[in-house]
Amino acid sequence: MSILYLLTSPQPVIEGTDAVFQEVKALQAVFNGAQINLFPFSRPSSLFPKTLYGLQRIRTIRNQESQLKINHIFVSTLQYLPLFYCLKKPIVYTVVASLQQQEKPGNIKKLNTLHRIVISNERDQQVLKSWGINNYSIIRPGINTSGFSSYPLQLKKELTLLLASAPWEKAQFYTKGIDLLLKATAELPFLKVILLWRGLFFKELLKKINYYGVMQKVEVINQKVNVNDFLKRVHATILLAKRPDLVKAFPHSLIESLAAGKPVIVSKTIPMADYVTKHGCGVIVNTLRTESLTDSISTLMSRYQQLARNTSRVTERDFSLGQMIEQYRKLYRLEIKLI
Repeated sequence: MSILYLLTSPQPVIEGTDAVFQEVKALQAVFNGAQINLFPFSRPSSLFPKTLYGLQRIRTIRNQESQLKINHIFVSTLQYLPLFYCLKKPIVYTVVASLQQQEKPGNIKKLNTLHRIVISNERDQQVLKSWGINNYSIIRPGINTSGFSSYPLQLKKELTLLLASAPWEKAQFYTKGIDLLLKATAELPFLKVILLWRGLFFKELLKKINYYGVMQKVEVINQKVNVNDFLKRVHATILLAKRPDLVKAFPHSLIESLAAGKPVIVSKTIPMADYVTKHGCGVIVNTLRTESLTDSISTLMSRYQQLARNTSRVTERDFSLGQMIEQYRKLYRLEIKLI
């Protein structure tokens, strides 16, 4: 064994629908090792403090660690966990979501003792520098783009959007903009939405769809599917978030959309918005307000042909799974020099 992969989120209800689990599976297939989930419950909950993650499985972790060379943990944000005091091997810490300047961790000195902190974007780089943290590397997430093909869809009178990021908790109907999207769908007669769900709060979703009166305009898929089949049917993919720690900094659903040649609508809070702005492959939603979203949708429609052309030029290398794996290989082998 070489790497001990430590996850901190619950197993997805529908297997194969969580981006972090997909990335770890891809890494483990190359570098071998073991995988332990530090999250104590089978369903999502924010009530259990992160500071206790892993302590309930400390014996298992120690036994596995004795057979490997590196600990690699994936956490949505950044903090020095008490578990780290119990680990003897080097720790690679991947920040899955994104950092907020105002939420500076309390133990900066300890974070600087981690062998490497992995972030995915320049926003987080600036935050880490301002906190006095320098032991970081930038590695973007990657996906296998071979299964995605470009299927241009002419924009006529109707616009169809894909949302492939479901809530972990009920509060995320609001904080991930799902309520807002349903409201906008009710207000805009030309708008239709396809929701790729992942098992949680399905009944609550159906109630909300009924409440907003959009039963004929919203299609819900509550099972594992080939995402490319649905990207063929939509004009763009949307992902909203009130805070940057709610979703991955580079969400797989948006990367997949670009791989299929479909522009994206993304919240300004998500670091991938910087990439979208730079490459002109979508539009940005500044706030979780109805007028902000509808304005962004109007912009998408008025500029759709140009945005689609820009999206078709986005290089696959930017989000290549092979490139992500090679960057981690260099991190494991050249920087840590243990493999």
